[in-house]
Amino acid sequence: MPAHATDPYDALLVVSFGGPEQPADVIPFLQNVTRGRDIPAERLAAVAEHYLDRGGRSPINEQCRALVSALTEALGQRDLQTPVYWGNRNWPPYLVDTVRQMRDDGVARAAAFVTSAYASYSGCRQYRENLYDAVAGVDGAPRIDRLRHCFNHPGFVAACTAGAVTAVTELADVPTDRLRLVFVTHSVPLAMAAGSGPEGNAYVDEHLSVSALVADGVAAVTGNRLGWDLVFCSRSGSPRVPWLEPDVNDHLDTLAAASVDAVAIVPIGFVSDHMEVVHDLDTEAAQTAARLGLRFSRAPTAGTHPRFVSAIVDLLLERAAAERGEPVNRPAVGDLRAAWDCCPARCCPNPAATRPSVGAAADDTSMVVGSHR
Repeated sequence: MPAHATDPYDALLVVSFGGPEQPADVIPFLQNVTRGRDIPAERLAAVAEHYLDRGGRSPINEQCRALVSALTEALGQRDLQTPVYWGNRNWPPYLVDTVRQMRDDGVARAAAFVTSAYASYSGCRQYRENLYDAVAGVDGAPRIDRLRHCFNHPGFVAACTAGAVTAVTELADVPTDRLRLVFVTHSVPLAMAAGSGPEGNAYVDEHLSVSALVADGVAAVTGNRLGWDLVFCSRSGSPRVPWLEPDVNDHLDTLAAASVDAVAIVPIGFVSDHMEVVHDLDTEAAQTAARLGLRFSRAPTAGTHPRFVSAIVDLLLERAAAERGEPVNRPAVGDLRAAWDCCPARCCPNPAATRPSVGAAADDTSMVVGSHR
């Protein structure tokens, strides 16, 4: 592959949430995450126990390091020497520090892959606001463009499907009519979900589309068509604010009452096995299943699955070609189109205030791909 395949980008930036790496980090990290939200100290202490039960270390940073390594290797396999950087929203390496390092290394323009596959304020626009702040905080900072959402890229769906097949295979002795696929993602406030995407409701629509694709993929591999549901985890904030439901634990109660014997939990809303997966699913949901007498298997997330890593490289090359003015193929599977490169102003609005962000279209109607549907 020619070296100019990534032009005009001379770097790839992995953008993530961040997490503590030792017990002393936990409370300061949670204070970063919740700053401005008036969360009581006792609530932070309760959440801190989730981390302290695992040695005070979130798995997310190590998983980002593994992804950076896998991307560097995948780029090299295509004869591309594009450097890969990594920056976080809430814990070192902070985005502003990574942007400063990129500038010092001579990077002029970078493409950013955000480790959130779906449209929502917290999963897209907030990261774009963070990127704007990081660039604004560094003199001579490189220009940064966010790559499109990967939720329906064939590589991401293939990685999720492979994980789901693994979970279902562990329960192969369970009759098909007593085994259920349970797709899980992070709950968000109903208002945020309603405002997601340029036409609204994209967050749930995208998850439903991917769930159907993965269920089809499981059926194609195993020969068994399983019933499935989309449920939510990790609800937080004021109990007076309505969030997406049902919660995964409540749903397990419902399934047990309906004579389901086993559940294959598929965390399609997460690209890696971070705290919402290892605590909310591997601990809390697994305990709920045990209490109910449900057999329980949890699928791995996309992580560093080769198809997912290759998909990120493909998204970089796709966007680079588009920026060079070349015709591009934008692979997408399912009933939704490939996502937009540049977000219109009405897409995933900030619920508190209007703030500048990177990757915004020139006006409300300007999008590279057009309508979401």
